[in-house]
Amino acid sequence: MIESISKELNKSVAAVRGCVQLLEEGASIPFIARYRKEFTHGLDELDIASINDALVSYKELEKRKQYVLESIAKQAKLTTELKQKIISAKVLAEVEDIYLPFKPKRKTRASVARERGLEPLAKMIMGQNSPEFYFKAEQYTRHKEIDNAEEAIDGAIDIMAEWISERQYIRKSMRKLWQRKAMIKAKKNNKGEDKEHKYSAYYKWEEAGYRAPSHRLLALFRGEKEGVLKLKIIPDEQEALTLIEQSIIKSESASAEEVRRAIKESYKRLLLPAMETEYRKYLKEKADEKAIAIFAQNLRQLLMTSPMGQKITMAIDPGFKSGCKIVVLDAQGKLLHNETIYPHPPQRDVKTAKKKLIHLVDMYHVEAIAIGNGTAGRETEIMVHSIHFNRKLVAVMVNENGASVYSASALAREEFPNYDITVRGAVSIGRRMMDPLAELLKIEPKAIGVGQYQHDVDQKKLQRKLEEVVASVVNNVGVELNTASKELLQYIAGIGRNQAKKIIEYREANGPFESREQLLKVSGFGEKAYEQAAGFIRIAGFKNPLDNTAVHPESYFVVRKIAKANGLSVEELLLATEKIASIKAEDYIGDQVGIFTINDILQELQKPSRDPRKKMEAFEFDKKVKIPADLVVGMKLPGIITNITAFGAFVDVGVHQDGLVHISKLKQGFVSDPHEVVSLSQKVEVTVLSVDLEKKRIQFSLID
Repeated sequence: MIESISKELNKSVAAVRGCVQLLEEGASIPFIARYRKEFTHGLDELDIASINDALVSYKELEKRKQYVLESIAKQAKLTTELKQKIISAKVLAEVEDIYLPFKPKRKTRASVARERGLEPLAKMIMGQNSPEFYFKAEQYTRHKEIDNAEEAIDGAIDIMAEWISERQYIRKSMRKLWQRKAMIKAKKNNKGEDKEHKYSAYYKWEEAGYRAPSHRLLALFRGEKEGVLKLKIIPDEQEALTLIEQSIIKSESASAEEVRRAIKESYKRLLLPAMETEYRKYLKEKADEKAIAIFAQNLRQLLMTSPMGQKITMAIDPGFKSGCKIVVLDAQGKLLHNETIYPHPPQRDVKTAKKKLIHLVDMYHVEAIAIGNGTAGRETEIMVHSIHFNRKLVAVMVNENGASVYSASALAREEFPNYDITVRGAVSIGRRMMDPLAELLKIEPKAIGVGQYQHDVDQKKLQRKLEEVVASVVNNVGVELNTASKELLQYIAGIGRNQAKKIIEYREANGPFESREQLLKVSGFGEKAYEQAAGFIRIAGFKNPLDNTAVHPESYFVVRKIAKANGLSVEELLLATEKIASIKAEDYIGDQVGIFTINDILQELQKPSRDPRKKMEAFEFDKKVKIPADLVVGMKLPGIITNITAFGAFVDVGVHQDGLVHISKLKQGFVSDPHEVVSLSQKVEVTVLSVDLEKKRIQFSLID
């Protein structure tokens, strides 16, 4: 298993062995990547996740092999040679091909022919060396259900067709043919409706399967599922038949024509539908894999969005008819005040709205204003920026995707039982500016609105990957144990949902945690969970300053050793940045700790408790544009990347409709992946290429 995974992923056997051992012991991917580098020779999270996926696939393959071996053994047909072939199989398709002739079948044309005793005739014809097969066929007319020799031969051909379709080398050659030559052919399904003409580009579409990009495959499959398109994914029929004939027909014998009939029957009735189904599944899995990877990358970048930090915040959820809901939050995100203003039509009262905002800013010493970017967002932003407040503050627009999902959730009702959905939505917008990660975790990742075709891909794989990303980001950033919500804590390695709840209950009953070690007093929190979690939690302001760093408690002795060797206390060492930079990691390698761990410790000591997320930068849209009709071709505008897909990136320029920068317009030259050029929430300057108000399509370019 180790050698197989090592070869597949091109990683050293030693690194894979160490990684697999830790995974089998129940260690989490973030923990292995951060605190067990000596075991894995420095593999990163992506490498470890790939090994974990390969490990799961390997186990599934072995489980299927065992089932197949037992099934064939029960039939008393398991030979030593067959057993070895199954054990040696490298992929699931190979196992299934071997198993196919032994697989229990429902009633088929071939099984009916066998019941009529036609198998000897099928063997004679298939052998292609018996000219008298026709006379032999006449003997079968004695059977009450066979009237003549032609019917006997037809039955024999049904048996031969099944044999041909079950031959391993035939299926292997067909599989290769589909992968190299299969064409995707789409046409309009006259029974389906396409009112918005979403699929009009595919009404007459033909493309090689291996060339089709993931987003187009998912669009075609969705169009077929909705009944708008009809799809066929097949190679050239004659090429397929010739390929089979070259393997089956020995010479132009007397029975060659019957064998050709069996080949054609086998291909059209058995091989073609089986191979098309298998290849469709292959294409879908590849398309899903790409779409899920894009979604995961977008989610990672979104969760790593720059936080404003702990500031007294005013949040505004804009609206026209219902007004703008205002909330004021303290530096920890606690709700202090809420009310509604009406600065926009139909109840437009700008003077009163501005007066209330100034009063609230002064009253609560507001330091930052978060404005939702939904309906009336730009109008509200412009109004806020026109106010001369009595204190210096920053006002920014916040992407409110998913805020409505949170505000209507059971979690929001539990958190704010006495407030309506509009207040909860405004609170979410404010907290999203203060700490995007902590707030976004309250929303199911699929509801956040990044990626492509997330509802069309395998939902279990998507969910698993997104949870993996969330856990990776949370553990990378670290969590303050005394302020974190259970939604945040549950993603820390070794904790989980139930344990997070118990931690919160312990904190509420006993006051703030004073040390990491105190976690062991929480009910059900054992040594293994502590080992996994301790390095990713932070405790500030108490006895041990290392509890507020990414140094794992198991390595505290190393820090004390470094401090002592340099004539400093641990507290003094944490402040001696220049001194730490001159320390040689090699001097502290020992039996319990290696070079990877020492380097990580020194890096952490130079910037203890650092947040890997970048600092928030203020951003303003161009005041001249508010709606799509304001856009003019050639205009250059500031914008923010709101979504990235396989075919380009979407940019918000403040007109309530995102525009597309096609992959060909991201930069000069070829771009294989938009993520190579742009990232989510990145500030960019775009040039307007085209505006189609009727179709609601805006095209931008990042090329000067």
